[in-house]
Amino acid sequence: MSLKLVGVTACISGVAHTYMAAERLEKLCLQEKWQVKVETQGALGVENALSESDIAQADIVLLITEIQLENSDRFTHSRCVQTGIHTFLRTPDKVMAAVKKIASSPQGTRIVLA
Repeated sequence: MSLKLVGVTACISGVAHTYMAAERLEKLCLQEKWQVKVETQGALGVENALSESDIAQADIVLLITEIQLENSDRFTHSRCVQTGIHTFLRTPDKVMAAVKKIASSPQGTRIVLA
């Protein structure tokens, strides 16, 4: 199954964990042979911002965040997996299983992992 993902990572301080989660997501997607583009929202502001086209072309949106995201309404009509950074870093397999599960769901489906 070849998927195209977009992700957003953001932690409270917007420093280390934001970038650790982005790097981990990129490595996991590389292992799965999935395309991915990751936006980070941190101390330096929004980096590698996702375009409307990026979001529209994505099979799945993965929100890995500890804070309220800027412009989160962009993802309303997307298949979306949402989780906290600490959950993602501790149990990435659980998150990736949710990504695989939601891939066959209708647009607008949302899975929230605690």
